[in-house]
Amino acid sequence: MKPSLEVLPLNSWIETNGKPLIISGPCSAETEEQLVETARQLAQLGAVHVIRAGVWKPRTRPGSFEGMGQAALPWIQRAKAETGLPFAVEVATPEHIELALKYGVDVLWVGARTTVNPFNVQEIADALRGVDVPVLVKNPVNPDLALWIGAFERIAGAGITKLGAIHRGFSTGEASKYRNVPLWQMAIELKSTFPNLPIIGDPSHMAGKRAYLQELAQMQMDLNYDGLIVESHIDPDNAWSDAAQQLTPAAFGEMLEHLHIRKVESQNLEFQSALEQIRNKIDNVDRQLVEMLAARMTLVEKLAEYKRDNNVTIFQPDRWKEVHETRAKQGQKMGLYPELVEEIFKIIHMESIRKQTEVMNSNEQSA
Repeated sequence: MKPSLEVLPLNSWIETNGKPLIISGPCSAETEEQLVETARQLAQLGAVHVIRAGVWKPRTRPGSFEGMGQAALPWIQRAKAETGLPFAVEVATPEHIELALKYGVDVLWVGARTTVNPFNVQEIADALRGVDVPVLVKNPVNPDLALWIGAFERIAGAGITKLGAIHRGFSTGEASKYRNVPLWQMAIELKSTFPNLPIIGDPSHMAGKRAYLQELAQMQMDLNYDGLIVESHIDPDNAWSDAAQQLTPAAFGEMLEHLHIRKVESQNLEFQSALEQIRNKIDNVDRQLVEMLAARMTLVEKLAEYKRDNNVTIFQPDRWKEVHETRAKQGQKMGLYPELVEEIFKIIHMESIRKQTEVMNSNEQSA
């Protein structure tokens, strides 16, 4: 049975006048002056709907700046009073929730390090029972869609209907120019599973460097995300955490001005007709791809039979290295991203191993 969530539309709990939801503010609330002045400058842009700041900052190792904690909460009250904008903070424990709500925090989010642990998520869900507050859930650190979905289900089970996702990228261990690899298909699959669930893009934590923020934010808008959460600081180079990925409010305003917000649909009949023709062609190519995959797997079965009869192992590193390198080069010559071809052939190779294992085991069982 396909999972479902009772989620209220984004515009039912915050008014954006049909525009993407924009959340911005410093990675961390460092001082009262820093937080309030950043909030003031962001409010002056006229494009920010919610101010954010980290109050409790769990770090990978102790000894680095881990947030000002409860001391920063009165600063949030002042920032709200001076800007008139709602405020969002990350919470990781029931105590955080209690304190945040006590000081008038309007939106809560669950961080990636918390989402990865169902025990922690359940504690947060239990603490949220009877509370009417928007809750955004970041994807877990590692690419595990089930964990992400489980977090939504636990929090929705506590009666929270103002629910949204934050896509901040994943730690995969693979080389990437980004701090966290986007793995766009994960967010697309989440949206396919829960079409009504708002998705907010977090280009800051994906990028890790401000040079990549624009391209990632544009990609998130092109994928029809419901909004963005971007870190901004009045003096980013001297920020106490995540200095390299933060923008000044002015630079953030420029980034927003250069974003191209596209329509979800077009009523132009000529466009719709052309789109249908192209999609029909894509469907035909996809059918051919499936047929070719089936033909390849037939050859893999024959290959497995020869290996079995000659007592040869399934996995042969030199052959895999050859396939891995040559297919990527072939794809690049044809205008494809080599990373795309590599990922496709990794999946094909794993299916090939599964198919060969099946042939080997079927022989042993019949012997």
